[in-house]
Amino acid sequence: MNLFDEKRIRGLYWDGESLHFIEQTKLPHSEEVIVTRDWRVIVDAIKRLAIRGAPAIGVAAAFACVLAWREDENQKAWNDKLELIESARPTAVNLSYAVRRIRETMQAGDEEDCDANITSEAEKIAIEDDAMCESIAKHGIQLFKPGTRVLTHCNTGALVTYGIGTALGIIQHAWQTKNIEQVYACEARPLGQGSRLTMWELGKLGIPATLLTDSASGRLMQDGKIDCVILGADRIAANGDTANKVGTFILATLASRFEIPFYVAAPSTTFDLNISSGQNIEIEYRDADEVRNCYTHQASPKDVNVYNPAFDITPAELITAIIREDGVFYPPYDFTERST
Repeated sequence: MNLFDEKRIRGLYWDGESLHFIEQTKLPHSEEVIVTRDWRVIVDAIKRLAIRGAPAIGVAAAFACVLAWREDENQKAWNDKLELIESARPTAVNLSYAVRRIRETMQAGDEEDCDANITSEAEKIAIEDDAMCESIAKHGIQLFKPGTRVLTHCNTGALVTYGIGTALGIIQHAWQTKNIEQVYACEARPLGQGSRLTMWELGKLGIPATLLTDSASGRLMQDGKIDCVILGADRIAANGDTANKVGTFILATLASRFEIPFYVAAPSTTFDLNISSGQNIEIEYRDADEVRNCYTHQASPKDVNVYNPAFDITPAELITAIIREDGVFYPPYDFTERST
C-alpha cells in the first residue's frame, strides 16, 4: 500500500497485522511511513502529533487496542493498556468513542474469539470513517458555487481520517466539480499544520492554494477575497459549540464581522451529545517549547512564559452550518434528528 499515491493519499492503513501511518512530523520535507505492531508506538504517535486529527486518532486508537490485546491476551493487563490509550490526548472525543466500542465488543463477545471480535470492530470503525468522509463531501459540495474562494485552518484532509478527510474532502470534491477557484490556508502556528500539511495535501491534489499567516486572515477578508470559511472539529457539543484548532474562534468572529459563511465539517463520531455546551469540553494545553521554538529553531528567550492551548471553543451562534455524514445542519442545532 502506497500511502502517498496522489490518486488516493492515506494517512493510515491497516493490513490485518500492522498499522501503517504517515509520520506527519516529518512532512513536507520527508515522506516517511511507520509500520508497527506495537500499541505503544501508536500512543506515542498520537501524543506527539505524528498521528493527529480527531477521526484518525479514533481509528488509530482502535487498532492500538487490538495490538495491545495481541501482546499477551491478558484481560487485566489489557484494561490497563486501554486506559493509557484513551488518555493519549484529552480533547478529541473520537478517541474515547473508539476505545469504548472495542471494550464493549470484548465484553459482549465469546472469550474464545476475542481477537477476531475486536479486530473486526476496529476494522468497522475504520471503514465507517472512510464512508462518512465521502458522505460529508457529497453533502458539503452543495454549499459551494462556481468561483468560490475558500479559507481553511489547520489540516482536515486524508491525514486526519481513514478516508479523504472532512473539510478538505469537501474542498477536494468542490474542486473536482469546478466550484473552487482558490483555497487559502492559515499556517496554524505553532506547529504549522496548515503550512506543512494542508499545503502539502493541496499540492498533491493539484488544487491552487495560497498560504497565509494566521494573523493575516482579517486583512484577506477586508479585501473581499474570501467567500466562505470551512474547517473541521475535534469535539462538538449538543448545542453546536465546537472545539477545534486554536485560532478557529478568531476566524469565526472575523467571518461574522464580514458576513462570510462559516462552516464546520465533522463525522458523527466527533459529536459529544452528552455535553450541553463547549464549557464542558476539556482543552489540551501543550508543551511551551512548541511556541518557544519555530520547528527546530529557537524563536524566543528559552525561559519565557508560554500560553499554548491546542484548541479553542467556537460558540454555535458563530457557525453558519455544520456538515455531517447525514446532512447539513443549521441553527438552532438539533443533532438528534437526521438533516437533509
